[in-house]
Amino acid sequence: MAAPALIALAHGSRDPRSAATIKALVGEVRAQRPDLRVEAAFLELSKPTFQTVVDKLVRAGHDEIVVVPLLLSDAYHAKVDVPAAIAEATARHEGLQIRASHILGLEQVFLQVLDERLRSALRAARVRELDALVLAAAGSSDALANQAVARLARVWGARHKLPVTAAFAASAPPATGEAVRAFRAEGRRHVAVASLFLAPGKLPDRAAELALEAGAVAVSAPLGAHPEVARVVLARYAVGAVELVPV
Repeated sequence: MAAPALIALAHGSRDPRSAATIKALVGEVRAQRPDLRVEAAFLELSKPTFQTVVDKLVRAGHDEIVVVPLLLSDAYHAKVDVPAAIAEATARHEGLQIRASHILGLEQVFLQVLDERLRSALRAARVRELDALVLAAAGSSDALANQAVARLARVWGARHKLPVTAAFAASAPPATGEAVRAFRAEGRRHVAVASLFLAPGKLPDRAAELALEAGAVAVSAPLGAHPEVARVVLARYAVGAVELVPV
């Protein structure tokens, strides 16, 4: 009996770098589990669409699919868009079983990836001293989602014994520039920003721009196609695949 197919489902972006990064991440997932059928799909703005990928898998004979939403926050896209897309797909294909896993979320292992990305940015900027950190995320109208980012920021700051602030590119204060300026007003001159985004795009670019304008010494790249992120995708898949097994 074949294992369920895996669809790594991202939101999508008009920025081609975003889709390229998601597809590279899916390539890393495939490299770790070459026995699985793994596909990338997007809710909107990028191709292939979710419905297109589902149709392709059904034509290939797959009747069980696990969808792993490539989302860091459990907000509107996770609660509304993903279930709606799955409901549409299952309505169109009789006998098809689709299980959505939990979102990627904010795993503490991602802090290791953030550290790698930030160390690279610090080397490029020739920065050897830090006295504050900012964790930049997309932001949400869902207060609980923003609080989850703030909690992760506190854990990250405690690891490095540095003050840290969570900042947001949209929907919630403070913006990255405000967070950097607040630290500089305290006399902290070496403030670095880590990008808690999965892939490049408009929001990460804006967050970086505001941070650098405010005096940040370095801004890291997003998490990207890192092996640890791929491992979390596969961990989510494993739970979803078990849930498809008849009791």
